[in-house]
Amino acid sequence: MDLGIEGRRALVGGASSGLGLACATALVREGADVVMVARGEARLREAAAALNALGRGTATVVAADVATDEGRQAVFRHGTDFDILVTNAGGPPSGDFRDWTRDDWLRAIDANMLAPIELIKATVDGMMARGFGRVVNITSSAVKEPIPSIGLSNGARSGLTGFVAGLARSTVGSGVTMNNILPGTFDTPRLVHNFSAIAAGRGQSLEEALRLRLAAHPAKRFGRPEEIGALCAYLCSAYAGYITGQNILIDGGSFPGVF
Repeated sequence: MDLGIEGRRALVGGASSGLGLACATALVREGADVVMVARGEARLREAAAALNALGRGTATVVAADVATDEGRQAVFRHGTDFDILVTNAGGPPSGDFRDWTRDDWLRAIDANMLAPIELIKATVDGMMARGFGRVVNITSSAVKEPIPSIGLSNGARSGLTGFVAGLARSTVGSGVTMNNILPGTFDTPRLVHNFSAIAAGRGQSLEEALRLRLAAHPAKRFGRPEEIGALCAYLCSAYAGYITGQNILIDGGSFPGVF
């Protein structure tokens, strides 16, 4: 199925590995020209080289931290005329809220709420003027089912979710949709990092912590990054113009609710 986005310009955050790389890969396969952003230049360039070998679309890189003004300006030197924006950033550290300082909260909000909003602000008017735009924010299943130990993420990502809900209805009439993908447990380096912390807190090995999680998982497996990539590509496609303001949970059935 041709998703109708060949030649579209896309900006993808956190694109050197994990879910961001999966989204960039899916978009390049569909013929989009993707600017990949991440902080680690060597890994980012290696990832882009692999995507350029796929053909059809292209990948270029910007090594920058989009949570800073300087990082965003480095991105915008490549222009702001993106048709597709995929925001994605690693979550802040877990812990007990009693130990978090104001600076901890501000770092979480900068990375997981304000940076995506600034990227949207820089690109959305151009999308609306051209009559086509897709904004996809990779957030977390914790937006729907908060996890006590990651309160920094719960708070910052929920703030972004509320902002997007308020904005999405005002842009769709101009052909610009905005949606959030809420991943559950996916087989990424971030998963290993999170479960290492869980295992240490419980006095378990990493292998045991992962085994216990899988035993309780309805799908009996973790998600594959390419599954997020495929969902992201569809939401960015020419066929998704009637989907906006939605929080799309992709967690293998872990959330037990109806809505």
